[in-house]
Amino acid sequence: MPNNSQKQATKLSPDPSRSPNRKNAPIILDHVSIPVSDFEKSKAFYVATLAPLGVSIQYEESADVTGTTDFVGFGNESGPAFWLGGLMKADRHMTHVAFRAKDRKTVDAFHAAALTAGGTDNGAPGLRPHYGENYYGAFILDPDGVNIEAVCYAPDKDDAS
Repeated sequence: MPNNSQKQATKLSPDPSRSPNRKNAPIILDHVSIPVSDFEKSKAFYVATLAPLGVSIQYEESADVTGTTDFVGFGNESGPAFWLGGLMKADRHMTHVAFRAKDRKTVDAFHAAALTAGGTDNGAPGLRPHYGENYYGAFILDPDGVNIEAVCYAPDKDDAS
């Protein structure tokens, strides 16, 4: 194993924090969910911590509604993007990352590519109207059981006639 002086970083693009085009960069992450051990304590912590950033609770569901655990989504006027959920049983992984897709065909391609790469289906591509009118997503469990998703909010082009 090389020591620190022998390690070389592969730099594919400029440091994103120093890039003058960063503010115009396309959004690749749509939302992220993390599990918390004490839901109410963590919710109160993030309410206080995120307030100076203009981030507040945008959506909340109880375990009675979800059938699993309490969830709360933080965001701004654009909607929730950072989610907290209580811990689930050991066989249910709570970490979730959703990637934004430009259209529904891209969501379908993501799902197919993930299955080919060894992912496990956790929700075939399709509309999820309980999340929003045009919420079209597909869910995959990665090799470690992390729930990843591709999501598109655009209406189906075939329905726009």
